[in-house]
Amino acid sequence: MDAQPASEQELFRRSVRDFVAREVTPAAAELDERGEFPLDLFRRCGQLGYFGLRYPEAAGGGGADFTTFCLMVEELARGSLALAAAVSMQCLMGTDFVHRFGSDDHRRRLLAPALRGEKIGTIAMTEPDFGSDLGGLTTRAERTADGWVLTGRKMWITSATVADFFTVAAKTDPAAGFKGIDMFLVEKGMPGLQVGRRIEKLGVRASETSELSLEGVRVPAENLLGALGSGFKNLGAILAEIRTMTGALALGLAEATLAASVQYARERVQFGRPIAAFQAIQHKLAQMATQLEAARGLVQRAAAQIDAGRADMRLAAMAKLFASEMANQAADECTRIFGSYGFALEYPAQRYFRDARFLLYGGGTSEILKNIIAKELGL
Repeated sequence: MDAQPASEQELFRRSVRDFVAREVTPAAAELDERGEFPLDLFRRCGQLGYFGLRYPEAAGGGGADFTTFCLMVEELARGSLALAAAVSMQCLMGTDFVHRFGSDDHRRRLLAPALRGEKIGTIAMTEPDFGSDLGGLTTRAERTADGWVLTGRKMWITSATVADFFTVAAKTDPAAGFKGIDMFLVEKGMPGLQVGRRIEKLGVRASETSELSLEGVRVPAENLLGALGSGFKNLGAILAEIRTMTGALALGLAEATLAASVQYARERVQFGRPIAAFQAIQHKLAQMATQLEAARGLVQRAAAQIDAGRADMRLAAMAKLFASEMANQAADECTRIFGSYGFALEYPAQRYFRDARFLLYGGGTSEILKNIIAKELGL
């Protein structure tokens, strides 16, 4: 039989994989050691069109479906989860509200250059005392004659140190719970906006994370992103994408972990033969491979539902839950296969182990996701 031609989607995956093999993987260890935002590689991703991949061509994007976007995220994470995390923020949470609800001026000055990698956007939601409980946000937005004044503190803000604009979640009506949450566009340099200390993290060290303070930041009326009172609802519109994307990040890390484990098991000789010949090691690798494929199935199904216009919150929660836990288990097994060398900084096993922890928090903790799944089951 004649070989079937590769699909456009598969050709794209190969192109990203080639880029990662040439430019990302060789730099991953140094990026982790330096712990600095990977600006050069970030700009390269912009030049390659990755930031606009999921946006329509009319907005300067690539017009690709969400499944293709997840393939790109997965491949980047194979090389460096830190770079993939920074890119994912730019592609989705950092620019989505400006695309959907920004003014023509916002899209021209901020979104278009962000999709080219010339500007950097991020989202500011989490606070020192509120993460999963978004209804408890304390950042306030008070209406003025010509706009709004924002006051509050944010924590764990990805790329804040280098960001040109922020989508900030604030309470416009403290008594309205989730319905009182709105999103505001805040630009770098606005008086009262201050990027605080950078948080030194265990993993994904090249994806910089910082505190953010807003002390009477005045923004014009058009910087309210969406109708008043719709912020939480509008976030919900992309929540399935955020969780499915995080699942794709987990797939990429797990693939790198499995590949490193297989290679090391073939090379490491004990008792006169490669440790890959021992059934105990074979079982570990077989389990890692099986769980990876199971997670891939969930992520692909969740992405397919999004592409079909039927985003499934339960399926997205399952995909993120299973894939992130799987990646952490795989990273743990990797360090065990490497033995004492899994504890050595010269080998990647320890970086995979550290980076994997990041996947447990973004997009909802495992406990929150289980609550969501149980609720969808009618419990």
